Amino acid sequence: MSLSEIRTRIEDACQNAQRDPASVSLIAVSKVQPNDRVRAVLEQGHTLYGENKVQEAQGKWPDFRTDFPDAQVHLIGPLQSNKVRPAMELFDAIHTVDREKLARRIADMAQQLGRCPDLFIQVNTGEEPQKAGILPAETDAFVETVRAMDLTVAGLMCIPPVEETPSLHFALLAKLAARNGVEGLSMGMSADFEQAIAFGATHVRVGSAIFGERDYG
Repeated sequence: MSLSEIRTRIEDACQNAQRDPASVSLIAVSKVQPNDRVRAVLEQGHTLYGENKVQEAQGKWPDFRTDFPDAQVHLIGPLQSNKVRPAMELFDAIHTVDREKLARRIADMAQQLGRCPDLFIQVNTGEEPQKAGILPAETDAFVETVRAMDLTVAGLMCIPPVEETPSLHFALLAKLAARNGVEGLSMGMSADFEQAIAFGATHVRVGSAIFGERDYG
C-alpha cells in the first residue's frame, strides 16, 4: 500500500460518514522505520508523524526538521516522567497522558518552557491490566484534574484490545469525549481506521501500510 492509497481510503471513509476529510489527520507512524523511508514520505509532502520513544525521535527529527520545517511529530507511545522535558521540547502533541504524576510534571514544565504540546489522555477502554491508560470510569475525574492544572485537554486516545471489536471501543471513547467537551479523538490504526472515522476519529495512526513492514531486528 502507499500514502496516496491510505489518503484515498480516508477520503472514502469520510464520505461514507458524511464528514469533511479535512477533519481527520493522518499520523504516519514512523517508529522503527529506516530514515530513508521516512524521508521518502516527507518528500511526498506529508507533514504529520508519530513516534513511540523520545530517544528515537531525538535521533532523527531535529535533522529532518532542518529540511522539512513544516513537519510535526506526535508522541504516541508511553512517556516516563523523567523524559517530560525533552518530550515537550520535541513533540507537537503527546497522546499518552495517563496518570496524575505525569500530568503534574507536564504542568510544571509548561510553566518553565512557556509552551505546551497538545495533550491527549489515553483511556484503557478494554480495562486491560497490561496496558496503560485511565480506566473509563475514572476518565471524567481525570479530565477535571488535568484541566485544574491549567492544561488543555485536546483529545482522548485509545488502543482497543486486539481480540475485541474495535467499534465498541471507538464508540466508548467518543462518548467519553463528548461528555467532557473534548474535541480530539486519537483512535484507529492500519486495520481499523475506517471504522474509527465512522465514530468520529480526528487522528488515525497508520504505519506499516505507508512505510512497509518494520524490521525490529
